[in-house]
Amino acid sequence: MAHAPIAHRRERREPGEVFGSGFSLFADMLLVGLLTSLACLPVVTAPAAFAAASSTLRQAADDRVQVRAGTYGAHFRAHLSARSAALGLVPPLLAMIVLVDAALLRATLPGAAVMAPVLALLVLGATVVALRATALRAPHPLSAREALLRSAADPRGSLLLAGGVLLGALLAWSIPLLVPLLPGPLAFAATVVDLRSDALES
Repeated sequence: MAHAPIAHRRERREPGEVFGSGFSLFADMLLVGLLTSLACLPVVTAPAAFAAASSTLRQAADDRVQVRAGTYGAHFRAHLSARSAALGLVPPLLAMIVLVDAALLRATLPGAAVMAPVLALLVLGATVVALRATALRAPHPLSAREALLRSAADPRGSLLLAGGVLLGALLAWSIPLLVPLLPGPLAFAATVVDLRSDALES
């Protein structure tokens, strides 16, 4: 009889604990990170991969269950379409433009000292909007317009997500072996920010 209250306490979530216990959350993010990295390998599937990661984490929060590879696969197939593949071409094109601009800035052109931080802020802002787009639910899945509106309407959430992106970039630069796992925490951050935005609207 003395063990029943302990078991009951373990089944409950702590206040603010959306996705379960710390170890479950860590395992879920590792699994989602690896699955998302694998799904991103064709490059054009990146939007669908991140959208599937967000949907999987959101379902885990709603149903209070752990993440399964089969669940992620089902969400990935649901988000994969010609439109998502076309959107997947945008990040590589933008990356090429940024690399060209960065090379021009390194050529000591006039105004390079001013344009360098502006370019960095534009890249960070575009990454935040892209992540927010992948975390959107129906009827606005992968909508850049809706993500931009939400980013402007919730600047605090956008700043939190920007901090997550900067931390992810720092980890990728300092510990490259962690790169395959980073999509999990980034998708988690985008999902939490979107849930926070929904809560503020209601």
